[in-house]
Amino acid sequence: MRPRRILVTGGAGFLGSHLCKKLLAAGNEVICVDNYYTGNKNNILALFDNPMFEVIRHDVTFPLYVEVDQIYNLACPASPIHYQHDPVQTTKTSVHGAINMLGLAKRIGARILQASTSEVYGDPEVHPQREDYRGSVNPVGPRACYDEGKRCAETLFFDYHRQHGMEIKVARIFNTYGPKMVPYDGRVVSNFIVQALAGEELTLYGDGSQTRSFCYVDDLVEGLIRLMESPTSFTGPVNLGNPGEFTVRELAEKVLAKTGSKSTVAMRPLPEDDPRQRCPDISLARKALDWEPRVSLDEGLDRTIPYFRELLGAQSPTASQARAGGA
Repeated sequence: MRPRRILVTGGAGFLGSHLCKKLLAAGNEVICVDNYYTGNKNNILALFDNPMFEVIRHDVTFPLYVEVDQIYNLACPASPIHYQHDPVQTTKTSVHGAINMLGLAKRIGARILQASTSEVYGDPEVHPQREDYRGSVNPVGPRACYDEGKRCAETLFFDYHRQHGMEIKVARIFNTYGPKMVPYDGRVVSNFIVQALAGEELTLYGDGSQTRSFCYVDDLVEGLIRLMESPTSFTGPVNLGNPGEFTVRELAEKVLAKTGSKSTVAMRPLPEDDPRQRCPDISLARKALDWEPRVSLDEGLDRTIPYFRELLGAQSPTASQARAGGA
């Protein structure tokens, strides 16, 4: 039996690179597609010597023609700084990218997984968030390019499934962290670690009482693979995240304690449409995928901080670089 050929779009990004590594370790042939807008070749350099690994520089807003068995569609900037930098392109990546990858999957008969996001719930009025909650999203706000782009992508996936009988999987990914995150991408875990290690003030938006749930990357990748391998009848959407809920202030205190930093906390106004609460109900993932996170936030931070310590030591970042925004 030949190894499966698996396409990972956004494969040089934070999540994608971890997924490529895991899929290769399982004996699959992996084609990594990335335009390097937020992805980085350094994330996948260690995989280049593997004869089962192939890299294509490509933007998913344009059609792609390859022959594969499975497609993981992860291509899209996921941090506020990156997706708000070029909001039109962000929407195009979500929507045109979904159309192009669905078209490819339809042509070759491949199973396809969409990496959606907890952002489809917006600033939720239901807590914790269940998959049957339809969300509270501002369609004209500064985060809409990402929120609505991902919502539209989900619509496309389910319409292709209903209209063409395609095998689809949709994962709603909650805050994920770990090695290979971009240091200055505006996500709260990387922000706090970088600022603490650089001796800068930790930027705390609002009063820090807003909550987030933090899933270590290895757990999340395992969830994606289990979803892809689940029975055809199970399409999702399914929440993938860690149901442990922490305030942003609690995260800042953990990071300061674990880094031994003498940094202080600086209060800043809460960004527009920033969610007050974010926590997944993973009952469906437990039942359908026999999946739940195993790595606690404390353990995950202990694995992640050394990565940033080494990276920042090599890059010697300036103070201005260490000040990123958003959560």
